Amino acid sequence: MHGKTILYTGAAGGLGLQTTLRFLERGATVVAVDHDDAKMAALTSAAAPITNGRLVLLHSDMSDLDGFRAGLKQKLEETGGFDVVINNAAIYPSKPFEGYTVEEHQLVQRVNVDAGIVAVQEALPGMKARGFGRIVNVASVTVYGGWALLSPYVASKGALVGLTRAWAREFGVYGITVNAISPGAFPTDAEKIHPDPDGYTKFVLDHQAVKRRGHVGDIANAIAFLASEDTGFITGQTLNVDGGWVMH
Repeated sequence: MHGKTILYTGAAGGLGLQTTLRFLERGATVVAVDHDDAKMAALTSAAAPITNGRLVLLHSDMSDLDGFRAGLKQKLEETGGFDVVINNAAIYPSKPFEGYTVEEHQLVQRVNVDAGIVAVQEALPGMKARGFGRIVNVASVTVYGGWALLSPYVASKGALVGLTRAWAREFGVYGITVNAISPGAFPTDAEKIHPDPDGYTKFVLDHQAVKRRGHVGDIANAIAFLASEDTGFITGQTLNVDGGWVMH
């Protein structure tokens, strides 16, 4: 990844931090987008010993699309362009469907999908000019089986799968590939919404073919693979990283 610049949203927490470090170790410049100051500080500390790559921070509330776009333009000028875009940032409120307002649905869509659209819009001209680009959208296993109480989140992740296919069809002529990964259940902060952690772990292991919990390194490996130069003939695909929970 030497010489490549990666735009990574939601880079400082959950599934993002380990992948950010992986890219830095491989010599990339990573523009890490997040809004959580504590997580950004932790990322900066974790990245400090890595001298191969360069970490560039972008503090941004991605529900503010205009502000996010302005921040991206600044980083584009600073770095010279984005070779890879990883749309990972997401919010995941949990409650019965009838409890959501339309505005709450729209907020989830804005952060989980629309911010990714903005990121790709800003990166695309440079990718086209260079004849190279990698876009990786982080979807979710919930798209396949549905998930009670998470309807806005599930809808947003389904939208990312659809965009993956549409963008792949449109951008392939420019040497740009677009793929998605669909993580299964990983023990991150996202699982704190579950009232019975032990029961949830049993549920997960009962459904997976691989009888262990996922590690964030599993996600880092998948994203790094799809972002590499070695995957120029893979596009429009959604790769499940879920221990064999969903097979298709």
